[in-house]
Amino acid sequence: MAAGTGTETGADAAVPFAVPITVRGYETDTQGHLNQSVYLQYAEHARWSLLQASGIRQSTMVERRVGPVTVETTIRYRRELRAGDEVEVSCAFVWGEGKTFRIEQTVRKADGTVAAEVSAVCGLLDLTERKLLKDPRAAFRDLADDPSLLGLGDG
Repeated sequence: MAAGTGTETGADAAVPFAVPITVRGYETDTQGHLNQSVYLQYAEHARWSLLQASGIRQSTMVERRVGPVTVETTIRYRRELRAGDEVEVSCAFVWGEGKTFRIEQTVRKADGTVAAEVSAVCGLLDLTERKLLKDPRAAFRDLADDPSLLGLGDG
């Protein structure tokens, strides 16, 4: 990882936030397991749920001319999921010092089995300039009613 990207190890991280999801039959493929693209949808749902829980609304981000972007995503498939499986999708922001940050997520079955791990490198885009904000931590802290859910203290 390049220096200054905000994704260096040793950065502080939030306690994982999680949302429950039931795997729906129409999300499965011909092998009967969850289609690979749906893992991304589950991850995105958990991310937006976390932002909403912290008090950040999509409409507010649009008004302030900023929006989250993903620049890289890695999915590690561990166990298959089938229709009817109950899962929990966690979401934790991992902050560094640069323009980007990581979001670490785990898709876990009800029995605790890890079905997938999702790691994304993200940023916050200035929608007018079309460039990443230099300090996404400060922007998220300003946008959130409860920045602690995002792993951001008062500082």
